[in-house]
Amino acid sequence: MPQNYQHILAWAFAVKEINENLQILPNATLGFHIYDSYFHPASTFRAALQFFSPLNRLIPNYKCDTQDHLSAFLEGIHSESSQLIPDILSIYKIPQLLYGPAPIMMDNTQVPFFYNMIPNDTHQYLGIVRLLLHFSWTWIGFFAVLGVNLEWFVQKMFPIFSQHGICFAFIYAYSNLGYHDFRKDNMKWFAEMYEKIMESTANVLVFRGDVRSWTTLMGLVYLVQIKHMVQKPKGKLWILDNQIELKTLANLIFSDVQIFHGAISVGIHSNELQGFKQFFKSRSLATAEEDGFLRDFWSYTFGCVFPNSVVSNVNQGNCSGDETLKDLPLYEMNMSGQSYSIYNAIYAIAYALHAMHSDTSNIGKKVEGERRKLQHQQPWQLHHFLRHVSFNNSAGDQISFDQNLELVAGFDVINWVTFPNQSVARVKIGKIDLQAPSDQALQLDEESIVWHTQFNQAQPLSVCSKSCDHGYRKEKKEREPFCCYDCILCPEGTISDHQDMDDCFQCSVGYLPNKNQNYCIPKIVTFLSYEEPLGIGFLLAVFSFSFITALMVGIFLKHHNTPIVKANNRNLSYSLLISLLFCFLSPLLFIGKPEKVTCLLRQTTFGIVFSIAVSCILAKTIMVVLAFMSTKPGGRMRKWVGKSLANSIVLSCSLIQAGICTVWLIKCPPFPDVDMHSVIEETILGCNEGSPTMFYCVLGYLGCLAFASFLVAFLARKLPDSFNEAKFITFSMLVFCSVWLSFVPAYLSIKGKYMVAVEIFSILASSAGLLGCVFLPKCYIIVLRPDLNNKHQLMKKIHPSQLLPT
Repeated sequence: MPQNYQHILAWAFAVKEINENLQILPNATLGFHIYDSYFHPASTFRAALQFFSPLNRLIPNYKCDTQDHLSAFLEGIHSESSQLIPDILSIYKIPQLLYGPAPIMMDNTQVPFFYNMIPNDTHQYLGIVRLLLHFSWTWIGFFAVLGVNLEWFVQKMFPIFSQHGICFAFIYAYSNLGYHDFRKDNMKWFAEMYEKIMESTANVLVFRGDVRSWTTLMGLVYLVQIKHMVQKPKGKLWILDNQIELKTLANLIFSDVQIFHGAISVGIHSNELQGFKQFFKSRSLATAEEDGFLRDFWSYTFGCVFPNSVVSNVNQGNCSGDETLKDLPLYEMNMSGQSYSIYNAIYAIAYALHAMHSDTSNIGKKVEGERRKLQHQQPWQLHHFLRHVSFNNSAGDQISFDQNLELVAGFDVINWVTFPNQSVARVKIGKIDLQAPSDQALQLDEESIVWHTQFNQAQPLSVCSKSCDHGYRKEKKEREPFCCYDCILCPEGTISDHQDMDDCFQCSVGYLPNKNQNYCIPKIVTFLSYEEPLGIGFLLAVFSFSFITALMVGIFLKHHNTPIVKANNRNLSYSLLISLLFCFLSPLLFIGKPEKVTCLLRQTTFGIVFSIAVSCILAKTIMVVLAFMSTKPGGRMRKWVGKSLANSIVLSCSLIQAGICTVWLIKCPPFPDVDMHSVIEETILGCNEGSPTMFYCVLGYLGCLAFASFLVAFLARKLPDSFNEAKFITFSMLVFCSVWLSFVPAYLSIKGKYMVAVEIFSILASSAGLLGCVFLPKCYIIVLRPDLNNKHQLMKKIHPSQLLPT
């Protein structure tokens, strides 16, 4: 076959160059013997023993006649014979260089004289994984020839595929494909399997096997289409083993290479060697005597036979001898990966021999006075130099072995393009550099890739399920591989910002999902500002009530000597009006962006000014009750009715609240805070009260003062008087208590700026209740009914309340 003949030419070309180069082996001539195992273990075993036998006779270890100086073996091991050659050659400690895929079961602890001229299968399939991930092919089929390596592949490589999110639609293993498999029963089984493969939803199929298996597979595919009338196959993207050189198998008479159009292989790295094409083209029938393989290659390539040929075909003509290799459209002059490995292996041996010959010291004992002779060296002595060999070949590639005795090299990514006349073109579309970082290891020229015609020259899609868009997550289907899943919308409050995410996640602090739940947007920063309608409304209310309060203060000052102003302690009325004015102004601390100062003053100012206001109400109420309890001037109760008692009540009640606020500010003062969790869509800027307990202590104390005022006023509401202020105080306390009792549940049930708005509303409503119930009737009399604002009207029913100090 052309592939094997190219191996022979690569071998001959390398030996020819070395023998002509006097700088490498000046005092020796390099030669070689070639043995064909015919893919048969017995032939392989015999070929290995022949190296230790006399020429033309199989007598192992019998030395006679002319002896060859055996230095190394180059092997292309087949899986069935992978155990035989190393077991035999290891006895003699002869270096063994492998130019084909290394048997996985071998390692350098078992075979310490084994040199791999290509990276092992692990690297190859890691490269295939990179290729699959690059094109997002996660749903693939696998077809393998059952052999010694399949168990390794299942145990070692399948988990790696799974770890990278690749799973298998099917896995078929066929027992060592051979020509005996064209029997009727096997054909039927293969036809069923082949039809299942072609009907599978997986558009990518990985094939693992050697050249012989591939050749047989092509024949089986061809026959099942003819004999079993299998429908025309769908397009599949085949990913081939690095042993497969599709171009050299294209002219098999029973094959249909169109099936494999657009196939991709992760092949052994090769490069163009100077002079090899000319050396190849120089082959002619004139060199047939020195090239014993040429006649077979010539017949196979040109489809002709030589006279007296044992094997012939009725459709084949005689070879004329005028054929030239230049006219061959099907054969590629460039070296295949294995031929390139053979070339490099022979040079590695030559350079190692050169180093050993040039070395002035013996491995065991130094021979003084003379240099060692190459023919006196033993093969085992070559290992030291072979391990450390390093050189650049004529193509510029560096050749050296790593610590595992494997060639430091990468892979070529090959695209196979077929044509209707059964010709095949090999197009190198990239490479895999094993020394590069993982994200740079695969380099592809995607524009050069030719896909199967079934895919309309577009990159094929090979997935079990369509990708889940942003905003969705994957949910595995029951009893299906993990690549098969449904797309589920992310739960509320979570997002997925990439395709095919396993889980949705929450946004970071300060962000929330957008409407489509595919990315996070900043939360709206909220606080009760002066610019928004709610803030503007509160500002208008604050200034309106403050203006009304200031107006009432002005009215009382203007009419401060009238009886209705002087009644029931004029000073308490002024104190109450001033404290109510501050109560109306205190919401200004609640509006606007929270700052450290406003947070410190907000609740404490509110607590103290309201305590003063309620204390004034309490003092007024108590003074009314005491006035009616004093029955005569100079009596025992009469001495308690005076300014000092009223001032003491206001001062003491206010100081208690001030003390509570002072402790609050010292122990755990309020501070500006950012609340990102209470409302999903908002980032709330507010004041953290520091200690909710202290806040409710302030409210509780204020409630106690209000309840005491209400209770006293309620008891004094029916006392006889022309203007009984206790009635109005009762109504004002009723309004005050109702507002703040409603405030607590409302405050606890809402969040954000509306919580602040509830407190402002409660402050304004309760203050307005006090102002309206206590002072509005008096202002009505002062302004609209001045006829009632005289001593005569107030003394229609004389009562000690008219005797209270002003």
